Order: sequence, then C-alpha cells, then structure tokens
Amino acid sequence: MSTTEEAEALKMLFLDQHAFLIPKIMFTASDLGVFDLLMESKEPLTSVTIAERLGTSPFGMERLLDACVGYKYLRVETKDNQTLYGNTDLANLYLGKRSPKTQYYSLKFNAEFAYTRAQHLADAVREGKAQTYRLSDSSTNNFYEAMYRTESGLREFMEFMREMWSLCGRIVLNAFDLSHFPLVCDVGGSSGTLAKEYISLYPNSTVIILDLPEVVEIGKKHFVSSEEHRITFHEGDFFKDPIPEADLYILARILHCFRDEKCVQLLTRLHKACKPGGGVLVVERVLTEDRTGPLEAQIYSLVMLLITQGKERTPSEYNAFFNAAGFKEIQQKKTGHFDAILGRK
Repeated sequence: MSTTEEAEALKMLFLDQHAFLIPKIMFTASDLGVFDLLMESKEPLTSVTIAERLGTSPFGMERLLDACVGYKYLRVETKDNQTLYGNTDLANLYLGKRSPKTQYYSLKFNAEFAYTRAQHLADAVREGKAQTYRLSDSSTNNFYEAMYRTESGLREFMEFMREMWSLCGRIVLNAFDLSHFPLVCDVGGSSGTLAKEYISLYPNSTVIILDLPEVVEIGKKHFVSSEEHRITFHEGDFFKDPIPEADLYILARILHCFRDEKCVQLLTRLHKACKPGGGVLVVERVLTEDRTGPLEAQIYSLVMLLITQGKERTPSEYNAFFNAAGFKEIQQKKTGHFDAILGRK
C-alpha cells in the first residue's frame, strides 16, 4: 500500500468508526427544528440566531450545525465576518418535519429504535436472534409487539411506512403491468400508502389492506379516508386468519422480517387464496447472488438481525420460496431503491 493509499484508507477508517453518529445527527437536527427553521427563514442564519429561536445552547448548536455541513445537509457561507448556515436541497426536500417529502419518521426509527438495538449487535451475532428483549423499555423480542404496544408507537411506525412508500411506491408498482389484477390485497399494508398509489395507477382497481386489528383501527382513523371506497380494510393475522381472495397479493417489505420457513408458509397461504391466473408481488432489497452487495441490502440485513427474525436475500432464495409455494413465471426487476419480484399462479 502506497503512502497515498494508506492515507485514504485511514481517512475512510476514521469516518467509518464515527458513522454511528450519522442517524443521530440527522434526526437531532430535524427533531430540534433546524431544517424547518431554515426553510421558513428563506435566508441563511447564524448559529446564535438558530440557537436562540430553537431554545438551545449556542455552543452545542454550532457543533451540530458544523457536523451537518460536513455531511452536506447544510451549506455555510461567510458574510460581514459572520458564519451563516442554510439548508441544502437535500435538507429542504427530505429532512425537515414539514419538508415536501419528509423522512422525519424514518430518521426517528433509525436514530431511536434501530440505534438502541445496535448497541447489542455482538449479542445478536452470537445468538442469531433479535435483541429487543435486552432493552428495559420492552419485555418482548417480537418486533411488532414492541412497535405496536402503544398507540403513539404504532402510529409513528405507520408514518414511517407512509413516508417510504410515498417516495418509492409508484416506482415499484410501475415495474410490471399490473392492469390485469383488478382486485388486490396488500398484505401488511399498514398506512395504505401503497394501496393509494395502486388505485391511482389503476383507477378501475380496488385494494384490500390486510393487517392486525390495531393497525386497521389507526389506518381508518388517520391514514385512509372513509370516502375512499376503492380501499377497504380486513382485520387479521396473515399467518393464522383467512386470507381474502384476490387477483394479486402485495408483500412489500414483509418477507425480510421472517425466517425462511415462515416466508414459504405465508406464500403458500397466498397461493391457496389467490384467484386462478393471479399472482404475488414481493418488494424487497435483494442481495446479489455472490452477496457482494448492494451495501444497502447488507445493512438492512443486519438491521433485520437486530429487530426481527428475518434477513435480506438473493434472487435464487426468493425463487426457491416462490417455487415451494407453487408460484411460477417468476420475474424480477430493479426499481431503484427496491426490487420487485412477480410470480404467477
């Protein structure tokens, strides 16, 4: 290794060692209102002004703002011997609570729920199981029980899902022509955001959201208007209760939460309920066959180890699930951040 190469390696090593702070930096700035304040001000502000308006210490705020500059969330300029901070386009679009495509609840989930469990990564690797039970705020190791134990926690998780599918939903649904599937069941459809995208793309379709009773209650109350007659809710546990008949079943970020045998069990139940000629659409972040990437899928897989019993998988692993459940004509397409896999009955 040359001197230059070693210097670059050491720089990367330093940055990687401190990367654990990134979600905390993003969420702290968002939660304190930094990005919203700078959006509303329409002009850059000093750290002292930002601290005063947000009720923080100037000393602490300056450190936070400088870190946000380093990670390109904020821009900085000097004018009249004053250092002024402003949002980058990234912050304006995604990082404020009132940003048009806000990812506030995604930031919150990663900075709080996933971050605390990451403290026990070594334990998760040793034991091969989720670490929720180690935390004093939870007596369960079941991801859904931990998230859904309070109405506020459940709603925040549903907001997280809404944010994700508001960004990526239309893209994944456009991967295939789904116009010949007029009756759809979104399995674990949560906030109904993907259902809304589907009926927008296919106006003659109807979507049933199958989810747990507590999710359905919040969904009806806060996410899907009662006037939207093309979207209905069906209460049930998709591993135990009857599956509504449909032309197409959507499993969006569901299978990665479960072990292999549970994935085959669920797909088999869907195949049995599916109308002849129907299908199942799986949306996941898929690993390459040689497992060398993408990095996002490798990171997601570790997160799944920490909080669920699942993992991210390769195309051949998903194909094996589809075949075991009875689905044929399997197609896979990359759609940007996620992959779409369609199987037919």
